Amino acid sequence: MKAAVLKSFGSPLIIEDVPEPTIGTGEVVVDVVATRVLSYMNEVFSGERNYALDLPIIPGPGGIGRVRALGPDATRLAIGDWVFCDPTVRSRDDAAAPDIALQGLTAAGPGGMRLQQHFRHGSFAQQMRVPTENVKRLGAITSEEATRWCALGTLLVPYGGFLAANLRPGEIVLVSGATGNFGSAAVAVALAMGAACVVAPGRNETILADLVRRFGDRVRPVNLTGNEDEDRERMKRASPGPIDCVFDIMPPSVSPTVVRAAIMTVRPYGRVVLMGGVGMLGGPGLELPYNWIMRDCITIHGVWMYPPDAATRLIALVRSGLLRLDHTDATEFDLDHANEAVAHAAANAGPFKMTVIRP
Repeated sequence: MKAAVLKSFGSPLIIEDVPEPTIGTGEVVVDVVATRVLSYMNEVFSGERNYALDLPIIPGPGGIGRVRALGPDATRLAIGDWVFCDPTVRSRDDAAAPDIALQGLTAAGPGGMRLQQHFRHGSFAQQMRVPTENVKRLGAITSEEATRWCALGTLLVPYGGFLAANLRPGEIVLVSGATGNFGSAAVAVALAMGAACVVAPGRNETILADLVRRFGDRVRPVNLTGNEDEDRERMKRASPGPIDCVFDIMPPSVSPTVVRAAIMTVRPYGRVVLMGGVGMLGGPGLELPYNWIMRDCITIHGVWMYPPDAATRLIALVRSGLLRLDHTDATEFDLDHANEAVAHAAANAGPFKMTVIRP
């Protein structure tokens, strides 16, 4: 089969023929029809992000495809089923605290690296091998619709954060990083889950106005100044009531003071979700007042990805019509032009934009 292979950091992907994946118990082989390209994949491939990858590897976190082969323990899947391949692979020998690898992208700790050595290859290929529990049925779709269903991979990240925070209908949410790709997805997901409104701070007035255009007056935009105290008050004033939940998805390049300004808008007994990259590339970490956390009974959730059942629940949210996929504009590339797709994703990052490879 044909695949795009990363053989060394700083080098382009090599498009070549590789052996087809073999199947074992607890595994499924999927014919990949469409897979998204993360906007920062170029930084992963260059080594700038210092992601844990045991090279050579076929990259690509998750994708949309059809079941090609099943292991003997699959009881609901069938050959030909349209599925989403969830890239969050968990070890099976410690359910309470599993090791995690993001298939085709990175791994956490020594256990995650061991996991990656088996489920190493991702979706930039014509076929991929996936743990049975990571293959989520989509129902009937067309080949053309596979591209837009790739948006699940982006939407799942904030969905996991809101599940951790137990977001309830009617609550007020603040999304720190609302003008980014994952942040704008967080706005859409929070509203689909029943948030009364979403406070959306940012410096890009055009993107803030677009969020209001897409979702109406349930989005409350806030133009940031860069002054921590002033911005915190602006965000509070924009909210129609106490802010129940703050969701942070700021990238590594952002100052911790910007993140802190947003976090400390949350009401007493409120919840904070941290899914961003503060300090990931070095520099100061996030400092929060101990007394404020303690006296205001603030719950802080550090969340990496989402629980195992999240993809199935999110698919149901889309099928219900509460969460729409047609907000996202996609640009398609074939596998032979994978390097061009990576460059395009980096140059066209932003809300509701997606670059897709169709192997």
